[in-house]
Amino acid sequence: MQVVLLSGGSGKRLWPLSNEVRSKAFLKLLPKEGGGVESMIERVCRGLAEAGLLTSCCIVTHRSQVEITRKSVGGDIPVLAEPLKRGTFTAVALAASYLHSVRKIRSEEIVVVIPVDSYVEASFFKRLQRFPEVLGESGADLALLGAAPQFPSTQFGYILPKGTSSGKEYLQVAQFSEKPDEARADYLISQGGLWNCGVFSCSLRFLLSCLEGRGLTTVYQELLERYTQLSERSFDREVLEKTERAVVIPYTGQWADIGSWDALTPFLHGEVTGLGTISADSVDTHLVNELSCPVHVIGAPGLIVAAGPDGILVAGKEQAKRIKEELEGQVMRPMIEEKRWGCSRILDCTHTAEGTEITTSKVTLLPGRHTSYHFHPDAQEMWSVLSGSGEYIIEGMVHPATAGDMVTVLAGARHLLRATTQLELIVVEIALSSAAEDIVRIADNWEG
Repeated sequence: MQVVLLSGGSGKRLWPLSNEVRSKAFLKLLPKEGGGVESMIERVCRGLAEAGLLTSCCIVTHRSQVEITRKSVGGDIPVLAEPLKRGTFTAVALAASYLHSVRKIRSEEIVVVIPVDSYVEASFFKRLQRFPEVLGESGADLALLGAAPQFPSTQFGYILPKGTSSGKEYLQVAQFSEKPDEARADYLISQGGLWNCGVFSCSLRFLLSCLEGRGLTTVYQELLERYTQLSERSFDREVLEKTERAVVIPYTGQWADIGSWDALTPFLHGEVTGLGTISADSVDTHLVNELSCPVHVIGAPGLIVAAGPDGILVAGKEQAKRIKEELEGQVMRPMIEEKRWGCSRILDCTHTAEGTEITTSKVTLLPGRHTSYHFHPDAQEMWSVLSGSGEYIIEGMVHPATAGDMVTVLAGARHLLRATTQLELIVVEIALSSAAEDIVRIADNWEG
């Protein structure tokens, strides 16, 4: 059995902590057993590992999130980078073409597709292991997992089964309903409707036939090269709703989509995360603060107060999801980015009258990690090493890096930085333009 993890998201519903690069799946806010916190993607991968399924996984994400994905899951899981966001159908198609033409997986192999950002318990992953047997016994083309509804939510799709199970662990699917209003949701629940978890399974052969039936290549590299020509498609609408032979496995364990502030706060460790306080009369208010300055909330019940490098949100919990509408159409540069080697946080960005962009960032490299060997065609960098030790390459020459060092990297110069101990530095970048992709990567390996 092969597992495909779908990762992505626009990073708007949990703004300002989430952004286009660090979407909700990567926020380290969830308490974990034994202490500390973890992100949604780390939690899901831990559950898959405990169930013995992680070694057969691959992750599909947008190319802007490859670095943070690597940092979260390590280097052992294949990460497939989408050049553009084209919806869940195209993401699944990319994974199917990879399994088929790169991994050479047998077409009879069962593929399970799950999102990386669901909050579930161990029994969820045991349920996934039942998919091959259920598909074989039922003769269905598709098998889904449907969570027992806890309330008539308007935020989820519903799966309406046919009749009763007759003692089987699965039900035939009658129809799907996409995010109904509350009255319709009530009716669907009364008829045995289940929340659509976004989890489904089928044979690789079935997925390949879906690609071929829509004129798509099943060769991974060819599909990547044609991405710009592809339209955005949802797997639910493109495949699920058109598949007659489908079954659903009811799941009664814990499942939650914690993609909004009101859904996330019940799972936080306490009312205050980060620096700050909440007064006793601020009942049901939560503070999540990533800034280095404290935030104090006084006499303000029922709020979410979230502060980070990208901005500050103060909202009633149930209304906080409206931030997605407020941000619609806005193009914002992420002020903090997590990389496989550490993180980078923008402290200041200035534009001169001549059109030059000057960006000042604080960069942290983790011990033993390094950047790619790369260059910037139109940007010069100046490094000021604050603490730690390491070494760097500029045009093939290796130099030590220690606290107090000042380094200038000219535009076009190939360079790489590696940390021996945790390395912190201030980087001032002077760019002739504000191009988002002013970087050319040569190699990912350390050549020192």
